Amino acid sequence: MEKAFSSFLLIVLLLLLYVMASSPMTKTNITTDQLALLYLKSQIISDPSHFLDESVSPAISVCHSVGVTCGSRHQRVKSLNLSNIALIGRIPRKFGNLSFLVSLDLGINNFHGNLPQEMTRLRWLKFLDLSVNNFRGKVPSWFGFLHHLQVLNLVNNSFTGSIPYSFFNMSTLETLNLNFNSIDGKIPKVIGSLINLRELRLRVLAFTGNSLSGSLPNGLFNGLPILKGLYLSSNKLHGHMPTSLSNCSQLQVLSLSENEFDGPIHSEIGRLSNLQILYLGTNHFTGIIPQEIGNLVNLVELAMEDNKITGSVPISIFNISSLQVLSAW
Repeated sequence: MEKAFSSFLLIVLLLLLYVMASSPMTKTNITTDQLALLYLKSQIISDPSHFLDESVSPAISVCHSVGVTCGSRHQRVKSLNLSNIALIGRIPRKFGNLSFLVSLDLGINNFHGNLPQEMTRLRWLKFLDLSVNNFRGKVPSWFGFLHHLQVLNLVNNSFTGSIPYSFFNMSTLETLNLNFNSIDGKIPKVIGSLINLRELRLRVLAFTGNSLSGSLPNGLFNGLPILKGLYLSSNKLHGHMPTSLSNCSQLQVLSLSENEFDGPIHSEIGRLSNLQILYLGTNHFTGIIPQEIGNLVNLVELAMEDNKITGSVPISIFNISSLQVLSAW
């Protein structure tokens, strides 16, 4: 009864604030953001640490709310960090009114439901972390319209469907992490044409723990010369390892374990001189381990167990002084 009465009062308050924000005598550049946070508060059904209860209020300047950083020029919300405070609830449509937002971190909570499409109005957003929540529905294709986005972290949610083609229109994207969702389908072939985007900044591509299928697209790595991390473990990918991997000269982590890859481990892998971690275990790779693997002078971990590899471990591997973990069979 008390909870219902509190919710009723909050709804009345939101209506009053909406009227105030609509008035020409009101400083809407402040109250618009305050109203958006109050709508967020109204969708929270559990806030055990009382972060929002104590700091999000009509009586408190939005720039003094917990987790909020405002820009010095316009006093609009520039950064919002509500990570790891055990919030349970949904993101309201009015959240898209935080139009000056550059960084949003809601990671490690229990937000659920679909992401509102109104979030496309966050046109200055560069950093978005929604990891370790329970967001569901298809991976929103509208992420591709956030043209300043640099980091997109959706790890450990309940997103479904395939990887939207629109993702690969974001030339500013540096990190795309979709690990541990329920994403299926194939890796879009369009990613292979990214070589035409000279300003592409993508450095980390992570799809571990999904249900991706098919083979890696031809030319996939031609357009990703500055890629540093490729995480594709625990999927249903098959086919041969592309020789074009050698074009990723800055690659530091290559994780292809627990898939259905087959064919040989090509000698071109020896060109990845910056590689530190190489996981190829639990696949169907055949043939011998190439001698050129000894050229990976920065390698720290190497795992090739549970394959159909024949022959002995090349002596050249033991010349890698940085190698700490070796699992070849």
